[in-house]
Amino acid sequence: MTATTLPGRPADDVARRPTEPARRSPGPPHRPRPWTPYLFLAPFLLIFGTFVLVPAVSGLWMSLHNWDFFLPDRPFVGLQNYVDLFTPDALVAQQFWESMRATGLFVVLSVPLLMAIPLGLALLLNQRFRGRTFFRAVFFAPYVLGVSVIGLLWQYLLNGNTGLINGYLAELGVTEAVPWLTATPWVWVSLVGVTVWWTMGFNSVVYLAGLQNVDDALYDAAKVDGANRWQQFVHVTIPQLRPVILFVLTMTVLASANMFGQSYLLTAGNPSNETRTAIMFIAEVGLEQFRMGLAAAMSYLLALLLIVVSALNFLFLRQKES
Repeated sequence: MTATTLPGRPADDVARRPTEPARRSPGPPHRPRPWTPYLFLAPFLLIFGTFVLVPAVSGLWMSLHNWDFFLPDRPFVGLQNYVDLFTPDALVAQQFWESMRATGLFVVLSVPLLMAIPLGLALLLNQRFRGRTFFRAVFFAPYVLGVSVIGLLWQYLLNGNTGLINGYLAELGVTEAVPWLTATPWVWVSLVGVTVWWTMGFNSVVYLAGLQNVDDALYDAAKVDGANRWQQFVHVTIPQLRPVILFVLTMTVLASANMFGQSYLLTAGNPSNETRTAIMFIAEVGLEQFRMGLAAAMSYLLALLLIVVSALNFLFLRQKES
């Protein structure tokens, strides 16, 4: 039999066509290039190196020098800036540790409230009721405001002479104006209250996310065993939220220890530098007195103390978990 030819194609070409494609021999297995992971990490490494690593190294180098903008050169002094901070007779040491005391007092007063109030708020907002999405947004809304807006708003409310709060108190029969921003202990009540109102929404959202990940079967089992609401909270909710609590505690301590804007805008460090925090004093020494080397040494000492506190938080909660 002769091969049937296709229109416009010679019979020899049809006969020579392969009936199936040729099989290629398998090549060597594909190996990823060793620099591929670093290529994906390059954008982050560039940002981290530019805005974190380089400033950190530069600040450490500055802390080892008498880095004064008014000096023609910046002589190397080694650890003298750090020694000055531990010299009792030095004025800068006294002022620095007074500011550290103010920072510690603010942390002690604000952190327990910023741990407990948002947790209770998250427990309420985790319940099913009409309009809970609206209330979640309302409680979180202050957190999106900038610190300058918060300062101006509460200056208007807490001013001792023309503030709205003292005006309302006068209508209620309080004859003496409360010095919210000029006298202790009212300055601490104002700073802590404003900070809690401003930032509790963020902690509440973090707690709420953790609560939604708790398995309902655990609560059902606790109810079967006869546990009441408080026992369910202590033996189910808290253990399940332990990683979230650690995160919130660490972030809240770090944020409170770095408090600057509220004190700067509301009290300006008054009365008698009682509310001048460590960050305020560091900024004053570095940016107003131009002693950048000493300010850098203060910054690294504060950072070291915060690292120690954060490490203790991790160790304490890990021991409780074990």
